[in-house]
Amino acid sequence: MTELEAFTIDLAREAARVSLPFFRSAFVQEDKGAGGVFDPVTEADRAAEAAVRRLIAARYPDHGVIGEEYGADRPDAEHVWVLDPIDGTRAFIAGLPVWTCLIALRHAGEPRIGAIAQPCLDEIFLGGPSGARLLKGGTETPLRTRSCAGMNQALIATTDPDLFTAAEHEAWIRLRAGARLARLGCDAYAYAMVAAGNIDLVAESELKIWDWSALVPVIEAAGGRVTDWHGETPNHSGQILAVGDAGLQAPALSALRSAALARSV
Repeated sequence: MTELEAFTIDLAREAARVSLPFFRSAFVQEDKGAGGVFDPVTEADRAAEAAVRRLIAARYPDHGVIGEEYGADRPDAEHVWVLDPIDGTRAFIAGLPVWTCLIALRHAGEPRIGAIAQPCLDEIFLGGPSGARLLKGGTETPLRTRSCAGMNQALIATTDPDLFTAAEHEAWIRLRAGARLARLGCDAYAYAMVAAGNIDLVAESELKIWDWSALVPVIEAAGGRVTDWHGETPNHSGQILAVGDAGLQAPALSALRSAALARSV
């Protein structure tokens, strides 16, 4: 394991240490949504991100940081940490243990190391130069996506179809019609399950850079692929497709591409 991968684990554990005591307890929450869309943020989100930023500043003061709660600091640096201290805040406030802490390190603009941590289960899914692994209970287990014979055998997921636009929802319905089973509501934990070989495909939209950066190294180091709905490197469109078996990519893109947004420069 490289030094930066080990530090990513330290950051994930710090985020877990700060956020877990708030879970299923009393905490302050606010609605930062607009236009009637509920978009919660809690004191746990903010406390966890602040704690992680302190560790980064102490260890690597020349690194940049992009975080959901406190914005960007030197986002053009060679190394930039991308933080979502609690991905799945709706699950968090509902007491559901599928929220995660997402930590990513981008180098020269590309996500190279990622961690998806689920504190309730004491799980850290790590991906980077040394491969993909699950850290749990003091043990490390290699992660590997599973093979899937075809879309009609696939278990697919998205967080909530109601978050899609009308065109995206139609595309999801096409994708769902060809799959064996669909699961909803898992947020970033669904991507961890792709890396672990339990889910075959995840399709989502409107994801911000802190929502998807950590997913890419984890899934790709485990043998999968992460693209946008054009089949290209994810960018700021927010539309993400993750597959465990590369053979699922073409039929998935066939279903999704009509709703794919134009790629930003």
